[in-house]
Amino acid sequence: MLFIDKKDGYYLKIASSKTLEREAEMTAYFQKKKLGLGYISYLSDQSQDFLLKKKIQGENYLAKQYLNNPKRLCDNLAENLRFLHEQNFEDCPILDHSERYLKKVEKNASINNSNLDFVNNYNIRTTEEAYDYIENKKLLLRNDTLLHGDYCLPNIILDNWKFKGFIDLDCAGVGDRHIDLFWGAWTLNFNIGTDQYRDRFFDAYGRDRIDVDRLKLVGCCEVFG
Repeated sequence: MLFIDKKDGYYLKIASSKTLEREAEMTAYFQKKKLGLGYISYLSDQSQDFLLKKKIQGENYLAKQYLNNPKRLCDNLAENLRFLHEQNFEDCPILDHSERYLKKVEKNASINNSNLDFVNNYNIRTTEEAYDYIENKKLLLRNDTLLHGDYCLPNIILDNWKFKGFIDLDCAGVGDRHIDLFWGAWTLNFNIGTDQYRDRFFDAYGRDRIDVDRLKLVGCCEVFG
C-alpha cells in the first residue's frame, strides 16, 4: 500500500486482479452508512486492482493515549462493536459471509494450514478436535449482523475517544457477530499483552448477546483461518 502525502493524505492499494473488489464494495458501503470515510475509486484490469482511499483523520487504538488507559479502551472497543452490530444491513453487497468463511476453513484444512493458538481458551488440543467441532457445530453460524470481519485495534479510527470510522474492510459483510467478538477479545490480549480484559469486553458488549458455543466455533474456524 502506498501513502500519497497530499492534502490530508491518500492510500493507494495495488493487488492482483479482483482481489480488492470486496474491500472496495464494503468501503463504499460503510462510507454510505457513515461508518467509515475515505472511499474514492476502485479500478480493475486483467492483471491488477487499484483502490484509492482518503485517509481518515485521527488515530487507531494503538496510540499511546488509548493503550495507557486499557479499561477505557476495552469498554470503548466493545461499545463501538455493539454500535456496528446494531446497524441495518438490508442493502449490504455481501450477505453471505458465514458461507464464505466456512469455505475458506475447508480450503485451509485440506492443505493442513492451521494454528492452534486461536483455541487456547477453549480446551481444544489438536487440529482434529478443532475440525470435528466445526463439523458438529457449523450450522450455528448465522448471517444476521453487519460485521467488520477483522475487528482489531488497528482497524478502528478515533479522535480523542470519539469514533471516526472503520478501516481495512476486506472481510466485512453480513455474517455472525461472534466473529467480531472473537477478534475483539483476541486483539485485547495480543495488543495489550494480557487476557485480563476478555471478560470485561464481553460484559461491556452485552453477555445476553453472546453464545459461548458459537464463540468456540469461531475459535476453531480460526485455527484454519
